[in-house]
Amino acid sequence: MKLKHVWPNFFLAGAHNSGTTSLYSYLDQHPQLFMPALKEPHFFSRFRPYSEMPFPHPRVSDETAYLRLFSKAAGYKAVGEASSSYLCDERAAGRIHAAIPHAKIVIVLRDPVGRAYSQYLMDVREGWQTLPVYEALLEDWNRPQKGWGVSHMYVESGLYHEQVERYLNVFGPKQVLVLLFADLRSPEGRRKMLAELIRFLELDPAYLDRIDTSQVENDFAVARWNWSRRVAASWWARRLAMVLVPARAGSLFLVNMWLYDRFFLRPAVRPAMDEKARDRLCSIDEDDVAGLEWLMGRDFPELRANWSPIEQTLGASGSWS
Repeated sequence: MKLKHVWPNFFLAGAHNSGTTSLYSYLDQHPQLFMPALKEPHFFSRFRPYSEMPFPHPRVSDETAYLRLFSKAAGYKAVGEASSSYLCDERAAGRIHAAIPHAKIVIVLRDPVGRAYSQYLMDVREGWQTLPVYEALLEDWNRPQKGWGVSHMYVESGLYHEQVERYLNVFGPKQVLVLLFADLRSPEGRRKMLAELIRFLELDPAYLDRIDTSQVENDFAVARWNWSRRVAASWWARRLAMVLVPARAGSLFLVNMWLYDRFFLRPAVRPAMDEKARDRLCSIDEDDVAGLEWLMGRDFPELRANWSPIEQTLGASGSWS
């Protein structure tokens, strides 16, 4: 008898650096739900990494290998995966719908200014970025080629209006749930978010009290030693990790969680963002957040949490200087 393949029926689609790792770890504790060991297979994005970071993430491009991630998912009510590239990739929604039209989509949005800065700090920590924040944003914004794995997409990953609209148009509002990263910042908010997510996935809410939400993944930390950043960013170290821990077993996600994050990082106070960079990001993001509010029919003050007053001379030109 031929084994029937199991496809995921829900996706944590992003945004990048917006708490999907924490949600992944919380959801994985629910007994009716299956999540593969590899958090971000990026199967429906089909991206290629940019040259400075040859192995930023393991990725699964072969359908057989992708379905193998869910080989033990038979019998689970909800089967999901979390790939933050799906939100900003223009074709991912269509690819997912073509394969699984009934899929449910979960989107977590974070203040785009804070999101961009968090991604920048992560890149510095991992040894992928050496420029000061304003120069890094400027350099990435002006890259001739854009896309997930092609550029950092510090700004583009936070332009949510069209990203959310794309999923609403493709799947319909009943299959799309939009959550806010701000709720992850408190125990009460995490419980509220998780309860809403469990309802959306039609899982038994009785298990909510058994899920440990005390740990917030990817909280701010810095490398303990300068050499550890160089090791983390090196081609050979990442390639070795991917060979020793295959994608099906979690690959770099598992290595980071159990080795690098535990022994090579230390908690630290997040440095304040450069005001020039923050104000420029605000000037670009203002119209986009307003468009998202119009689309969703509600205000999102949480998406302006890290904003400072913007000088009128900046306007909303969307350019850098």
